[in-house]
Amino acid sequence: MQYPLEEKIGDPDLLVGRDREFANFNRWIANIPKRASKSRVILARRKSGKTSFVQRIFNRLWSENGEVIPFYLDIAENKIWYPHLAIKYYQAFASQYISFLERDERPVREPLSMEEIREYGISNSVKSFVKDVDLLTKENREGGMHFMMWETACGAPHRFASLYGKRFLVILDEFQNLAAYVYPDPNYQTSPIESIPGSFHSLSESKIAPMLVTSSYVSWLIDIAGKYLEAGRLSEIFMNPYLAPEKGLEAVYRHAECFGEPITNETAVLISELCMSDPFFISCVIQSNYEEKDLTTAEGVADTVNHEITDRHSEMSLTWGEYIQLMLSKVNDRHAKMILLHLSKHSDRYWTPEDLRDALPLEISADAIRERLNLLVEADVIEWGSSDIRFRGLRDGTLNLILRSRFEQEIATFTPAAPPDLRREFREEIERLKKERDSLQGALSNLTGKVAEIQIASAFRSRKRFALSEFFEGVGDTARLNIVSSKCGVPLRREDGKKMELDVVAESDCGRVAVVEVKKRKTPVGKTIVEDFAEKADIFSEQNPDRTVLPAFLSLGGFRKDALKLCQTRGIGTADKIEHF
Repeated sequence: MQYPLEEKIGDPDLLVGRDREFANFNRWIANIPKRASKSRVILARRKSGKTSFVQRIFNRLWSENGEVIPFYLDIAENKIWYPHLAIKYYQAFASQYISFLERDERPVREPLSMEEIREYGISNSVKSFVKDVDLLTKENREGGMHFMMWETACGAPHRFASLYGKRFLVILDEFQNLAAYVYPDPNYQTSPIESIPGSFHSLSESKIAPMLVTSSYVSWLIDIAGKYLEAGRLSEIFMNPYLAPEKGLEAVYRHAECFGEPITNETAVLISELCMSDPFFISCVIQSNYEEKDLTTAEGVADTVNHEITDRHSEMSLTWGEYIQLMLSKVNDRHAKMILLHLSKHSDRYWTPEDLRDALPLEISADAIRERLNLLVEADVIEWGSSDIRFRGLRDGTLNLILRSRFEQEIATFTPAAPPDLRREFREEIERLKKERDSLQGALSNLTGKVAEIQIASAFRSRKRFALSEFFEGVGDTARLNIVSSKCGVPLRREDGKKMELDVVAESDCGRVAVVEVKKRKTPVGKTIVEDFAEKADIFSEQNPDRTVLPAFLSLGGFRKDALKLCQTRGIGTADKIEHF
């Protein structure tokens, strides 16, 4: 797959655990050529993976070069003049369309100028490009008809789809920002044009260029949709920021491998558990700037997680701080904080103002409680229930931890007040997990088929002075290894130029190198596959004559008799599972 659109997640392998969501959207996208897909909006808090998800959809559609042509635009939190938005929107659309047609990634990364778009239109007989560029750069701009410029730009995907028999997917990231950052004057001296989203009133119903928009502010987007798009024009898809436990564990391994952060297979489970399988939380912990960070010990994991939650300058804390500051800008009193903290702690049920008055020592009326609840909903830190008098905290464990760190001491009802000891709680949770050794081992075993190479590399790094025979049978060299470097996916080149790759290469300070092949298939490997690995091991040995190479083969599906015999003959260690995590 190609990645013409640079994904914000960075390394593409870091996007894990969205199989169910991708399956859902794949069915939806498959219906676009049939004109059977309704526009959608993905709603979730920031750092939930929305942007990475839609950017991956763009790159996949671009790479497939099929019937659906993707168009992506990030609506940034930056002020922009109305006609400049029109130019930016059209340049992005035209450049990405041309990129798709010509199979050239560059126009996605560096949008074409309006002159270049016009020249392409002339040389390729795309009259609409010529006409649109003339309208956007001459007649309307010179005449001050900015509305006509914007209408030409935002309607382009639907218009091109209709004129040229194409199908487009219009992806607008953080759609709600259109209502807050587009100005009618170039110096931003007036109020922004709040009604800009209304430009998509009819376009959101397009079946030949349906929209996929995202928003990090649920209430704000729903309010915009209700005012300008009419209810039901965008199907609402809520994205859970948390992954399934095994996917969270996989995310830990992939982040640690990507950023070269030492972990053990045991601490990988602890990180995943304490971070609640939240990829962003995991990323913050793996990349934490905590000076005493040590993710190879349970205590080091607890301290690093605690730092990310409690230190106001940590990435985790700063990200949630944006939401908290939004809330404080709307309502900043002790009662509101108490309500917010209580709802976050008890997000398993809905609460009415009367329920809260009975449960909390609030010195205000039920109507005053209701006013604060409405403001907290507008700030996107709590949510409405099925009726206007029922409210619930966001089912977001990381928010609860941040709120406890920020507000629990301030609003504590006992005397003397004390800050929450989250570090102690994290350590207690780790001790509980350690007692469930079978559960830890099971979590690791279930994941082996996904990231076996990384697990082996981590196990090699974390163990002190071990013989390779502890992992693999049939290893003749019994020297104890002290691993100083353990890498996955090491490239290798044969003399004739053929590119090859070794799954795991682990170097010991004694000059020995363990070279491991990993096969994750459920069926036993045959002789040919072993021969291919033996060739790679021989080439590596020839290219590193000063080292002693110890070859080993992990096949989760086992070995056929001829393959096992060849391994024994060639001195290749064998295993069908990872004995030590």
